[in-house]
Amino acid sequence: MILIVDMNHKKDSLAFSEFILPIISVAKKTDTCIAKHYSDINQKEIEKYSKIILSGTALKDNTYLKDADKLAWLKKTNTPVLGICAGMQIISAVFGSDTKKCMEIGMTEIETVKKNPLFTGNFSAYELHNWTVDIPSNFCILAKSKKCAQAIKHKKKDIYGILFHPEVRNREIIGRFAQS
Repeated sequence: MILIVDMNHKKDSLAFSEFILPIISVAKKTDTCIAKHYSDINQKEIEKYSKIILSGTALKDNTYLKDADKLAWLKKTNTPVLGICAGMQIISAVFGSDTKKCMEIGMTEIETVKKNPLFTGNFSAYELHNWTVDIPSNFCILAKSKKCAQAIKHKKKDIYGILFHPEVRNREIIGRFAQS
């Protein structure tokens, strides 16, 4: 079963349709999916999922960054994780790095800089963010744009972060993660 973590500031917000449902529509082709708000998840239940996907949020929604302690389970989990936009930002925060200003909205050219199972080569991706991250020391960069890192991976665990939105364009990235 795949857990889709709703990173929006309010449970059952209108953003659920924009950021969660498109992820579910791709991931459910591989496995059963369940969506839960990040404030409702605890360490004990995490290991029962085969994969975890952390959603993005609206541009002005960064409440999750104030709640990094509620996602501290990310450090302990052995379950594969994919963080999308806000998901990448919270992964970095949990692993001790800061966010920094980097606005990208619309289509952006992405350059793959390290081989990985999610994507290859250069491609266009949809961006919707005000922030990027300082890369935690135990992560490496997988892809970048002209402005900032676009994808990262933990050096020892299957924890990925991507700043762009594959639920909008490049949906196959979610599919590859769900199947891996």
